[in-house]
Amino acid sequence: MKNCIIASTSTLFGGNYLDYILPELSLHFKNCKTILFIPYAQPGGISYDEYTDKVGIAFAKINIAVNGIHEFDNPIEAVTNAEGIFTGGGNTFLLVFQLHKLKIMNALEEAINGGTPYLGTSAGSNICGLTMQTTNDMPIIYPPSFQTLGILPFNINPHYLDADLQLKHNGETREMRINEFHFLNSPPVIGLREGSWLDVKGDKITLKGGLYARLFQKNKAPIEIASESDLSKIK
Repeated sequence: MKNCIIASTSTLFGGNYLDYILPELSLHFKNCKTILFIPYAQPGGISYDEYTDKVGIAFAKINIAVNGIHEFDNPIEAVTNAEGIFTGGGNTFLLVFQLHKLKIMNALEEAINGGTPYLGTSAGSNICGLTMQTTNDMPIIYPPSFQTLGILPFNINPHYLDADLQLKHNGETREMRINEFHFLNSPPVIGLREGSWLDVKGDKITLKGGLYARLFQKNKAPIEIASESDLSKIK
């Protein structure tokens, strides 16, 4: 049975890494002494070791050890044998490139579908959708496919921002970008605002975190979805 927390962000403004969601994570990973961390998204170019150390400091607060997937000779076996898995944020193009290059994508999908507790933030949440095409990231590298895990029956847009009419900015809003996606693609998109996450238990998908999410569907007006709503029927 799938058991996932799929979060918009790792860090709320002014807070420490993962602090806002640590109480949920202590329950989510309650049967785990260690978790496997996937650092391939490398935010800001941080090294795998530095990123893993950062995650380790956060998880030490709930008495869970962290091992980076790059520390293993066989990353596929590391995923298969993991007690729990966390894929961190950063650049989704880089993350997906590495998962395909190392042939980890299928193993990760099988582990999640088999019930291994999973946490994704930002890029690590993007890969839970049908494709990575609604990421906010720059295409710094070309992955062999935009296809991702398909754990969710829709795509994710993390860090979703509403248009601020007070800003003197002529660039596209997130809503406009998602509309561009829907010009050529059909999957629904959930815009996850900061501090929101999806709780996945089997086939049930529940919006958590107290804020509304924004649902975009092709050829339909976007709608707001309240926290605690069931998103399982969105297709």
